[in-house]
Amino acid sequence: MSKSTTSSATTANDNHETHQVFNQPTALEGYNSWQSDTLLQQWTRHYGGGWAAEQLTAFGAKTGGELLAAGFLANKHKPEFHSHNRFGERIDWVEFHPSYHQLMAHAIESGMHALPWNQPRPGAHVARAAMEYMHMQADPGSGCPLTMTFAAIPALRHQPQLLKSWGKKIAAHHYDPRNVPFFEKAGLTIGMAMTEKQGGSDVRANTTRAERLGSDDGVPTYQLTGHKWFCSAPMCDGFLVLAQLDEGLSCFLLPRWRPDGSKNALFIQRLKNKIGNVSNASSEIEYRAAFAWLVGEPGRGVRTIIDMVSMTRFDCMVGSTAIMSQAAREAIHHCGGRAVFGKSLHDQPLMQNVLADLAIEAEAALAMTMRVAAALDAADDPAEQAIVRLGTALGKYWICKRAAQHSYEAMESIGAVGLMEDNVVARLYREAPVNAIWEGSGNVQCLDLLRVLAREPAVLAGFIDELATAAGRDQRYDDYLANLQQQLADPDQLELRARQLVEQMALAWQAALLLTAGDGDVAEAFVASRLAGAGGLMYGTLPASTPCLAILRRAAPQLG
Repeated sequence: MSKSTTSSATTANDNHETHQVFNQPTALEGYNSWQSDTLLQQWTRHYGGGWAAEQLTAFGAKTGGELLAAGFLANKHKPEFHSHNRFGERIDWVEFHPSYHQLMAHAIESGMHALPWNQPRPGAHVARAAMEYMHMQADPGSGCPLTMTFAAIPALRHQPQLLKSWGKKIAAHHYDPRNVPFFEKAGLTIGMAMTEKQGGSDVRANTTRAERLGSDDGVPTYQLTGHKWFCSAPMCDGFLVLAQLDEGLSCFLLPRWRPDGSKNALFIQRLKNKIGNVSNASSEIEYRAAFAWLVGEPGRGVRTIIDMVSMTRFDCMVGSTAIMSQAAREAIHHCGGRAVFGKSLHDQPLMQNVLADLAIEAEAALAMTMRVAAALDAADDPAEQAIVRLGTALGKYWICKRAAQHSYEAMESIGAVGLMEDNVVARLYREAPVNAIWEGSGNVQCLDLLRVLAREPAVLAGFIDELATAAGRDQRYDDYLANLQQQLADPDQLELRARQLVEQMALAWQAALLLTAGDGDVAEAFVASRLAGAGGLMYGTLPASTPCLAILRRAAPQLG
């Protein structure tokens, strides 16, 4: 296990210095995010992404180095909205700190936003998830426009002409933040705007209306009038949005500039003042007869945009997994360079229990996330696509919810220093609720999963088959699986019990993945504490038999 060294002492002298600074760990910085993370390497290789090791090594050199500093700057200097220029012209411009553009440029020039589209081979989604995981640890906020840009491609496939004209630039390794028309750029970014004040997650309550204009190269064109309560990354070049037609809610691609080069009638009202994700600009906007192209069939807007949303929901899993991993590593590193009550925190049995519990939770999240990424890679396999539909809802619910308590416990392990804004765990704690709420909150995920199970019984059957691959390895797991099957077979008050069922399904799946492909000590501790009731409600309640030190050595950042 890596052990951070104590910072250099300062000797009291005639310059009125009052004390020596000692018993303080070094900062966890200046490392390679890929090479230092043995767990990320293991699960990436296990699910077929090992071929990208050279790309991931180069990517990790930046995300664990200079981009960590850029992340702090991008969160310190929040985006600023400028409605007009000095001549009184309406510009709707959001100004970002240069560090934000540094983060965006690195990710796009490295291909993180489009790797599976540009390198369609087994393990591509896994490799891209590993890149995103590392980027999110440098700065989660800039991950928002990156994931929407990535996720736009599946939705645009519903309108081949738009995919042809926009897709190549969306997937290009070229970042251009200028406020100029899309046709003047070599690379484009894409945002999304669905939510309205009166509806929230109930997008069918949207009131924004679309009126037919004509057609552009065979694609129907419309003008949209209405509002969006949340529009993230309003400086993107285009947005997938929902609006009402006579046929029902429909999907549109709305560019920031019209095809004739004039400013589109998209007006930013204000930027949201968020608790987290502050390097990313989220806004309230109005459309006043704004130009847009129809994507997909009229009245099929939800079905069209869900191909984008399912990808962004998966990225919420990746983001929360990254938060938990970074929080655990920060806590382990800090405690390796800190002594209390006469010995290192790493040598304190109770602290070992807490840190090992945090490490187990983070690895279980990583295993589930990479398993869904592997299923995304198997686009032609119906069984794997069933895993995508079910697994994304499970992971979006469970992993994203666990991140908040997990990041708090890591912050407490570090102590009062962890509350300071110049400590990354403070940002992780503020960031943790975002992924749980955005792209459909916990209840939405549970209800979506119930709908999948009701409409596609084969999806549940395939999931149970996957859980069965771990049967016979641990009697406690077998008993838990049998009980879960009984609960799933009981139709009584399914919606009322939905959260309980989703939690049980998530825990069973994480246990199965750890038992079949993970470390024996981690799997044993997970089953004992999560399935067999040997652990408590708080982190740090692992059974006394748990080899905590071995688990910590496995999870610690490898800095040598």
